[in-house]
Amino acid sequence: MKDGGNQDRDIKWMDDVDPDDFESARRYLALVFAPRQGQALTHALEQAPLVRFPAKDVLRASGQQPKSGKDPDVARQARKIARGKALSPVLLVRVPNEARVLVADGYHRVCAAYLHNEDEPVPCKIA
Repeated sequence: MKDGGNQDRDIKWMDDVDPDDFESARRYLALVFAPRQGQALTHALEQAPLVRFPAKDVLRASGQQPKSGKDPDVARQARKIARGKALSPVLLVRVPNEARVLVADGYHRVCAAYLHNEDEPVPCKIA
């Protein structure tokens, strides 16, 4: 438990990704990759099965540090957890020729999950 997180409540996760998250991932991936490649990766994410990894491992594999619970977007996700609202799974993309992943959508959800319980199994789709 970190930053005043509340491990008394389990995190609820949606059974599938919110469709709007794929559009957010597509926009992000179009900045990082050529637009056609970003579109292809988004399509691959849509087809990928859900897998689960501990929040700490998702952050470590992405090379990202968790934002604090004071970050407005992380705080919003933490409030959802506290109210028992389900979070959307996270979208990850493996970076070719590098031993890391990009969080194409869901970074703030991963941070909130990590602050709640660093071992929280986060559902992800990976392309």
